[in-house]
Amino acid sequence: MNAPETTLPILMREDREGVATLTLNRPTQFNSLSEEMLGELQAALNAIAADKTVRAVVIAGAGKAFCAGHDLKQMRANHSKTYMQKLFKQCGKVMMSIVEMPQPVIARIHGIATAAGCQLVAMCDLAVAAEGARFAVSGINVGLFCSTPSVALGRAMGRKEAMEMLLTGDFIDAAEAQRRGLINRVVPLEQLDAEVKKLTDSICAKSAVAVGMGKQMFYKQLEMGLDGAYQLAVETMACNMMADDAAEGIDAFMQKRKPEWKGC
Repeated sequence: MNAPETTLPILMREDREGVATLTLNRPTQFNSLSEEMLGELQAALNAIAADKTVRAVVIAGAGKAFCAGHDLKQMRANHSKTYMQKLFKQCGKVMMSIVEMPQPVIARIHGIATAAGCQLVAMCDLAVAAEGARFAVSGINVGLFCSTPSVALGRAMGRKEAMEMLLTGDFIDAAEAQRRGLINRVVPLEQLDAEVKKLTDSICAKSAVAVGMGKQMFYKQLEMGLDGAYQLAVETMACNMMADDAAEGIDAFMQKRKPEWKGC
């Protein structure tokens, strides 16, 4: 007999070979982002960001779906503007934590990713989906424009493609999501874990210093003008060159050997 879902953790973490996998674990609610789930995600991301043994993060969903967005029942039960402001601010902080942490974050998607679940996919650094995955920002269908997801979608894909999803609430399949730039790779469901591992293996083989500095610079420069972006890139690259890992990497390349990263 299966244990009731209420006795299980709503977020599970597994660490293996430098990769922390966070699994949203509300399968009967399609892993909706309740305030409790957001709190667990925030705490986990904070802990991982400070953990130098973790080189990459995978966010996955238990059951039949990745994530169906916010918990609508919880939202209707707390119908006040103050509560909504607090909830959406909490969600925004989680999304920003994904961007600001030094480790790359990969979304592992199967089933549906809708509304704030689609936002979560868009905010991750990389995303791999099963062929049957579907994506939508469907708030408009219940009279709610997905404003906070629009921030992520508008930066992950073309403006008109994002607006089409936001205004219609229609689903797109994994192949279309890849074409629009929402996800990186599409594979059969049975190959999903192996494809995610290809990415994490590649990331873990690189210098943590270079990856962390590069990720931080990349997102900052996107919000800058061209001249400011180049100034930031110049400073970041110069600082990166002063790191022990850069010296080791260049020496290893010239000596035709595998680098031994020092992490500094």
